[in-house]
Amino acid sequence: MDLYSKDFYSWTQQQAELLQTGQLDKLDIANLAEEVLSMGRHEYRELVSRLSHLLSHLLKWHYQSERQCRSWRLTIAEQRHKALDCLNDNPGLKPKLDEIYRKAYGYAIIEAAKETDLPRNTFPAECPWSYEQVMVDEWLPAS
Repeated sequence: MDLYSKDFYSWTQQQAELLQTGQLDKLDIANLAEEVLSMGRHEYRELVSRLSHLLSHLLKWHYQSERQCRSWRLTIAEQRHKALDCLNDNPGLKPKLDEIYRKAYGYAIIEAAKETDLPRNTFPAECPWSYEQVMVDEWLPAS
């Protein structure tokens, strides 16, 4: 069994040392390439997650106006900032933003339905707000 399978942490330290010392011929190229791709997928999923959480709270805000609270408002603000941080840290995700936003909205409907006990078909099939709109500080959908 190789080090990658047996002790991932030690494998990462070994690969970093090989890179730092220029011993490129000793690198575990196949596993290293997979880990680099995995890191990129993680950043993609992180942005989907942040936008999904933001959109679910905006749906709750809009469809359960009687339950609006400070906590929801703060969660909306927090998720906006975290989504922007993720996008600013990973500008390569910008060309995929439409795809990410659609995917995030699909998850947001599920989350909002679960948290509100409203049927999923209560919420529009397509997001009623643009990405640009939901990212404006202090913007909230009309109740």
